[in-house]
Formats: sequence, C-alpha cells, structure tokens
Amino acid sequence: MRVVLAEDLFLLRDGLVRMLEAYDFEVVAAVESGPELARALTEQQPDVAVVDVRLPPSFTDEGLQCALAARQDRPGLPVLVLSQHVEQLYARELLADGSGGVGYLLKDRVFDAEQFVDAVRRVAAGGTAMDPQVISQLLSRRARDRPMARLTPREVEVMELVAQGRSNTAIASRLVITERAVAKHTSNIFAKLQLPPSDDDNRRVLAVLAYLDRD
Repeated sequence: MRVVLAEDLFLLRDGLVRMLEAYDFEVVAAVESGPELARALTEQQPDVAVVDVRLPPSFTDEGLQCALAARQDRPGLPVLVLSQHVEQLYARELLADGSGGVGYLLKDRVFDAEQFVDAVRRVAAGGTAMDPQVISQLLSRRARDRPMARLTPREVEVMELVAQGRSNTAIASRLVITERAVAKHTSNIFAKLQLPPSDDDNRRVLAVLAYLDRD
C-alpha cells in the first residue's frame, strides 16, 4: 500500500515512516511542507495520505487544505489527518463531500502502533477513523435534539462507536454484547433518527456522521 506522509517535525516524521514500513506500507514520499505535499499527492498518486494539519509555511491548516484539494482532483482519495487538538471545523471539512476514506486522529491519543496502523488501513479501504473526542464533540452538538433524546444510554454508546468507524464485531467486543444485540441497537438508532437503513458499514458510518454534522 502506497503512502504519502506529511509531518513537519523530523523525529515524528522519521518515526512514522519507520513504523509504516515495519507494517509493510510503502512510503513513497515523506514531506514537511504544504507545497511539497501538494506535489507529492499529484505525482505519486498514493493509496492513502497521512497528513499533519499544520504545515509550513503558514502553520495554520495547510496540510488539511492540500489534502482536501487533492480529494477534489481525485474524488475519494483516502486521507487520514493528524492534529494536536479537536477542531470541529477540520472534521466538518473532511466530512463535507459525504464520501468515505477519511480519518481524524489526535496525536497524543494514539497509544500504540496497531491502533494507528488499523486506522490507516481502514481509511485506505474507504472507511472512517474518527477520534472519540471528535465524536463526543459532535454528539454534544446534538444532545438536545428531540430525536437524540429518544436514544437510550446504550444506543448512544453504540452510536458513538459507529461514528468512530467501528464494525458490529468491534462494537460487540468493546461493549461485551452479541453482534445481534449491536445490530438491534443500530436498527433502533436509525429508526429513531429517521436515517436510511444500510447493511454496508461505510454507508452506515457516513449516515451517522452526516446526522451529527448537520446544521
């Protein structure tokens, strides 16, 4: 799997390259600035981009904007964004086109290599990988909505894990319940929120995220 990596800090960039290569990813470009990222995404046509939000020269959201521009030129380009902070605006921009292959992780909440690599693979496969804190903030925006108020505490737990991009199997393992119970909770959530039902994990996640991000 071909990866373009953008991170301005040398030690972190070098560490990420070594980790990805240890898990059989091919890092075709490891860059440190926005202009370099834009060129690498165009020239290398990677399977997935792993991008720090703040890159030189502006150190604002240059990495994110380069990735979003690349997704416009190549719809569906998988992008996993790394950030120091929860910024709802970044999450909303990532989700704006309504397609999968996106992720938003907080650097200080990635606790092991397996967690990070799983997120990269999930995004590369067209899925989503959203940090729980991002989902918590999106959920808090909807907490007072009448449809959300109909959800039971367990359904809210399931919805949060669905929004993170977890499969029924992963949710069942996390909550120590059966997959059948997860499916039932998910069906209830979609009915109460008046979302179209789907057996496809990616469409299901995107439907929930779209609801949480609705103005």
